[in-house]
Amino acid sequence: MAASIRALRIRVVSTSLNRDDGDAPALMRLDAMAPDSLHEVEAVVDGDAESLILHRDAAGRARAWLNVCPHAGRRLDWAPGQFLRSKDGLLVCAVHGASFELQGGECVAGPCRGEALREVAVHCADGEVRLGAPPSTAG
Repeated sequence: MAASIRALRIRVVSTSLNRDDGDAPALMRLDAMAPDSLHEVEAVVDGDAESLILHRDAAGRARAWLNVCPHAGRRLDWAPGQFLRSKDGLLVCAVHGASFELQGGECVAGPCRGEALREVAVHCADGEVRLGAPPSTAG
């Protein structure tokens, strides 16, 4: 099991979250993410190495947030890449029990109710979830 967790964790280097050159770093293959799944990956965001939570919703869209609870600044996973979910499907902070909906990352219960996870821009291209906004299509 530990080897499979390590296989999902990759290090990515990015100089910008608003790239438009089409060469945004790949975080994970989309087909490796089951619908409604959560994954932890590492990436460089704004010059700092960060743990990210990737979520693929039931429609296949990918979202990402920093793996940091806004309540106390601690990681949300109880072990690297292992997340708690409520019976209603909410992401639950392993430390203080804050619960986050997975459409926008808003805390809907717990000590940081009304706050939200810090979103990180990602997009899907060529079957991969990539760091940054999608390439500009304006010519």
